[in-house]
Amino acid sequence: VQLQASGGGLVQAGGSLRLSCAASGRSFRGYYMGWFRQTPGREREFIASITINGDQTIYSDSVKGRFTISRDNANNMLYLQMNSLEPEDTATYYCAASRYLALRDTTEGYNYWGQGTLVTVSS
Repeated sequence: VQLQASGGGLVQAGGSLRLSCAASGRSFRGYYMGWFRQTPGREREFIASITINGDQTIYSDSVKGRFTISRDNANNMLYLQMNSLEPEDTATYYCAASRYLALRDTTEGYNYWGQGTLVTVSS
């Protein structure tokens, strides 16, 4: 499966952004999906994961209550709604697909990655 993330940009603290991830190739419905983020010099950080039919999700403590992961299987799309953004949320955000049928919160749990989209939150 090929993944392409989009929707990043510059936003003021307290604002919102919605990231999208378009999937193509093998069946999107066969994958659990996740979002990660990374800043220079740091390891890639787990943000959220969602099951195939969207009935279960998990979040990192740093974004719980502010971010929402969702998916549209009919259109092969994954989303990350980000509200109440903080300067600490500034990072490049990556979508990822997992063949392992379990919610995973580490990079090792994902097999395919998008190219990343940059989110900058100004104070």
